[in-house]
Amino acid sequence: MTTERADLRNIAIIAHVDHGKTTLVDQLLKQSGIFRTNEQVEERAMDSDDIERERGITILAKNTAIKYKDTKINILDTPGHADFGGEVERILKMVDGVILVVDSYEGCMPQTRFVLKKALEENIKPIVVVNKIDREFARPEEVVDEVLELFIELDANDEQLEFPVIYASGFNGTASLSPDPADQEDTLEVLYDAILENIPAPIDNHDEPLQFQVSLLDYSDYVGRIGIGRVFRGTIKVGQQVSVIKRDGTINNFRITKLSGFLGLKRVEIQEAYAGDLVAVSGIEGIDVSDTICPVEHPEALPTLHIDEPTLQMQFLVNNSPFAGREGKWVTASKIEERLNQQLQTDVSLRVESSGADSWIVSGRGELHLSILIENMRREGYELQVSKPQVVVREIDGVKCEPIERVQIEVPEEHTGSVIESIGQRKGEMIDMINNGTGTVRLLFNVPARGLIGYTTEFLTLTRGYGILNHTFESYQPMVTGNVGERAHGVLVSMENGKATPYGILHVEERGTIFVEPGTEVYEGMIVGENSRDNDLTVNLTRAKQMTNIRSATKDQTVNIKKPRIMTLEESLQYLNDDEYCEVTPLSIRLRKKILGKSERDRAAKRAQKNKE
Repeated sequence: MTTERADLRNIAIIAHVDHGKTTLVDQLLKQSGIFRTNEQVEERAMDSDDIERERGITILAKNTAIKYKDTKINILDTPGHADFGGEVERILKMVDGVILVVDSYEGCMPQTRFVLKKALEENIKPIVVVNKIDREFARPEEVVDEVLELFIELDANDEQLEFPVIYASGFNGTASLSPDPADQEDTLEVLYDAILENIPAPIDNHDEPLQFQVSLLDYSDYVGRIGIGRVFRGTIKVGQQVSVIKRDGTINNFRITKLSGFLGLKRVEIQEAYAGDLVAVSGIEGIDVSDTICPVEHPEALPTLHIDEPTLQMQFLVNNSPFAGREGKWVTASKIEERLNQQLQTDVSLRVESSGADSWIVSGRGELHLSILIENMRREGYELQVSKPQVVVREIDGVKCEPIERVQIEVPEEHTGSVIESIGQRKGEMIDMINNGTGTVRLLFNVPARGLIGYTTEFLTLTRGYGILNHTFESYQPMVTGNVGERAHGVLVSMENGKATPYGILHVEERGTIFVEPGTEVYEGMIVGENSRDNDLTVNLTRAKQMTNIRSATKDQTVNIKKPRIMTLEESLQYLNDDEYCEVTPLSIRLRKKILGKSERDRAAKRAQKNKE
């Protein structure tokens, strides 16, 4: 007869990006009494990384635990963005239930579908939380119907379809069983109780041989790699001699030097853990995701965990521009390689391979995945150059295939036509169009991933900032022929080294959009603006007004220069063409041509044209 650990529950919080997972976890932590009354706790306490805080997104999965009615509840807060979907998948192996958080206005979004599909495949018990119940235009009952339809569409079994629904405001820390916002109770007690009543307790088989599997990685300068996972069977103890079974079946023996459990936002050192516990294991060299830890005398591996393969790649290079080494602390090939290898210690979806003396091909799960790595590197003092992102093409059954994304767009009715046309130009195929009668239209497409590179800026311009675009990986399909998502305009390229002057900018403004402010240092080959036509144009922004001793009739007129378009790192990466680099330093983001001199560029273009013919 199997017994259960009634004092323990393991749950993951899953949702589409920005539906309020992390804020809800904040309130669950605060209301559990885990913090001292005088303890300072930041908003979105689980988002510990600077970039997570600035952007309001969760990048890495986080563990926490609370106590409620003598029961320990382990909670895993998961990323909502498609680029980090692999983390969600592995976390679901560690838990017995999920809380699916859905926005009371937006309803089911692409990532809602993705995370729920994974949870149902793992046969995990769900609780649905309709969040932001106090939001203007909230439509909780319709959203519950949408969720039910999604469950049916994803082939949920009868037990999964009997999901409890909690209506909550994560921001206010209130919840109730009623869809009426006026019925909200002052605490999240109904949610705590729903977890205890509906989420299965782990099976207690602590007297059987140990099986522990690593699902997440962490890194410490003191102890190296740390494997975070679940004890599926048996007991694990500090000082225990264990075998580690790798993905390829190799077995190595090690001694457990340190075990940590989770409580609140802290890791607590423990001496042993039992079946059902989520713990962090230190002291095992080269530990990796999917490794099984078991007794030396009883080596039995758990099924290997799926790790998402990269779909996008970029070339990282040592900066060789005329301004190289001016602003960065770490600029050499050895330092950049060391940092990329350090990233590989914890990021299992990343691939790095050398492509020459001073360059590397870095592959990841998407633009956000790679741009966050680049942003972290520049904040740490690194200086480098990167190329335009390219999709990873695979050969499947002798056919060249590329990643296709499922795209969901919410757009005001008046912009529907222009959005459909623009997606069509990027070889997108419309799947569905839903007009919900509120003035907005929901559009569903399948679009080649390369067609979405650089599309966000165009999309926001087309919809005047009112459109919402979400996408998630759908599948690999045969390559779409023709150019997909090429930039429509050429660029303005500096022909001189020096500082941009108001006079120089004024004379070039009518040719297109300027990217630099007066006084900015520029060099030959640096991209200083966008041409209004489709060809590249070399310009001189450094020219100064000639001084004469004749007073001009217009001397006292004020010159008004248009505000330049300053691009973020993501916008810069999306903007790049194949013959361009983005130069990234701690202080600057510059776009440049790969070949800086105009005559050399022209010769290279002629050679390329001849080769085509």
